[in-house]
Amino acid sequence: MKILIIEDEELAAGRMKQLLEELEPGCEITGPFDTVVSSVAHLKAVQDYDLIFLDIQLADGKSFAIFEQVQLNIPVIFTTAYDEYALHAFDLNSIDYLLKPVNREKLQASLEKFKRVRAFYDNSNEMPNDKLYRMIESIRSSPQTQYKDRFLISRGDSMIPVRIKEIACFYAEEKVVFLLTREKSRYIVPHTLEELESKLDPRLFFRVNRQFIVAGDAITKVHNYYNFKLKVDISPDPGIDIVVSRTRTADFKAWMNGES
Repeated sequence: MKILIIEDEELAAGRMKQLLEELEPGCEITGPFDTVVSSVAHLKAVQDYDLIFLDIQLADGKSFAIFEQVQLNIPVIFTTAYDEYALHAFDLNSIDYLLKPVNREKLQASLEKFKRVRAFYDNSNEMPNDKLYRMIESIRSSPQTQYKDRFLISRGDSMIPVRIKEIACFYAEEKVVFLLTREKSRYIVPHTLEELESKLDPRLFFRVNRQFIVAGDAITKVHNYYNFKLKVDISPDPGIDIVVSRTRTADFKAWMNGES
């Protein structure tokens, strides 16, 4: 089996190689490629692969951009640190995804799924990724999502409307999600951060890590942090350090620069 790894985290790529060599003895592994640019350049020249392991967040942007520049008919297993909404569509497409950190059992299950899908398409005129292209195109052409412009918060015997422009951030603490307003009021919201991501306008809010979604207008300063991460100051201060995960740094900078 010939496998291509596209992954910008050295440790994750090394772990993936080790597991693949254990689960698929004799497999030929190429990579890792860590950027969209290098991946596109390689795939334009070489596509002699049975399977691609593709990290969604690369060093220079999301790997979805690869599909915009290269026509691929190679099955893909996505890897990601975030269980985002689009991944469900990939799963329905019979193309699997793995949440990081990838463990042996889940990788083995994905490989077995790939082999079943490949066996099916060996007798079909349609390649697995044809459905992926249609799904991406449908996302691009779908009507603009209607995002929330206010939240109705229960507080004792009353309910309080909180407008989007009043919100500084959402954050999770001890499995509870809080909304923090610009006036330093804190409310519990009956949503997970994953649910909130789909309800909030991505031009106004950004999921910086597993714990925080921040409002752009609340950000007062961004600092360089260790290991290529960033630290974000917002007003008011939630009393917890807000650190942009390394996998989200490139997207965050683009978002702050008005590029996404």
